[in-house]
Amino acid sequence: MQTIMAYTNLLYHIVFRTHASQPTITEAHEQELYKYIWGFVKDKNCLLHRINGMPDHVHMLVEIHPSLAVSDFMRMLKISASNYMKSHREWFPMFGGWGKSYCAISYSSKEKETVRHYIMTQKEHHRHVAFADELRQLLTDNGIAFDEAYYMKE
Repeated sequence: MQTIMAYTNLLYHIVFRTHASQPTITEAHEQELYKYIWGFVKDKNCLLHRINGMPDHVHMLVEIHPSLAVSDFMRMLKISASNYMKSHREWFPMFGGWGKSYCAISYSSKEKETVRHYIMTQKEHHRHVAFADELRQLLTDNGIAFDEAYYMKE
């Protein structure tokens, strides 16, 4: 039997938010959540290049293994991270779950450092830009259609 090699570059900037964009990711314990997510990503044979966020959302730059669909990856990640946060109520007392949607934008290797820097500077970025406006701009800049009537709705 011949081994089949897959040569891929499945690099995604993924953004997902808490249910109803509630600010439930405590700054005091966000690093514990990010480390947990890093472990999840590693366990799925994926590679996390950068993670950061705000109390109401998370940004990741991740290479997803070719055996995983992005939708499956996100479904499993949200379930796993939700269970983690609910088992650490003392750190995330107001967490009620993740929003139903997510944004996944593919990038080339040439754009990796630009996206890494963007994710790294999230806290500075959000001093000037609200999350809803940020996500709207990401969608628009990448030609992703969305309906304002349903935008940011659960």
